[in-house]
Amino acid sequence: MARYIGSVCRLCRREGMKLFLKSDRCNSFKCAMEKKPFAPGQHGAVKKFKSSEYGIQLREKQKAKRYYGILENQFRIYFEMAERMPGRTGENLLVLIERRLDNVVIKSGLFKSKQTARQFITHGHILVNGKRLDIPSYLVEEGDVIKILDKSKDTLVIKQVLEEANQSQSIIPSWLNVDLEKLESKVIRIPNREDITVQVNEQLIVELYSK
Repeated sequence: MARYIGSVCRLCRREGMKLFLKSDRCNSFKCAMEKKPFAPGQHGAVKKFKSSEYGIQLREKQKAKRYYGILENQFRIYFEMAERMPGRTGENLLVLIERRLDNVVIKSGLFKSKQTARQFITHGHILVNGKRLDIPSYLVEEGDVIKILDKSKDTLVIKQVLEEANQSQSIIPSWLNVDLEKLESKVIRIPNREDITVQVNEQLIVELYSK
């Protein structure tokens, strides 16, 4: 499966906002947005002309894709799913992506970065409702229980990752019930638009795909 392997700090600079792709680094003086708050490239610091309507819509889509770490084909699939659902397409889109397993384990405070979360999911360290699941894109449902595999808790790498996660004092969203002592998270309800903190105007994404 294709994945982005370049510098994630460049993605933040390109979108002009912190996407928190490097967890703690994003809140430190090392953050690229603090040092270079302009687009990457030779002419990134040069004042640009006003963006077109299409350009503004494209930036919103790119921002959402990069925040969640999703490539174009999969993002388009989520959009088509959202169109078939009742309600507003833009809100449905963000809620669908928010329900991804890799996003849920991060929001639960079990892991700090998407790269780490996906690595441990694909290596089979995560249980969903008692069954091992190695699909980061799995969409959680109300009542799902996510936890770390018991025998995985004793590995040095897992211990280090979880210790850092516990010290980060992450804010747990209200639609999750997390027990960090048991390394367990339960989905008590499906998230709504108010629960999603990413600063994206989803209506612009709908307008872009509707052209």
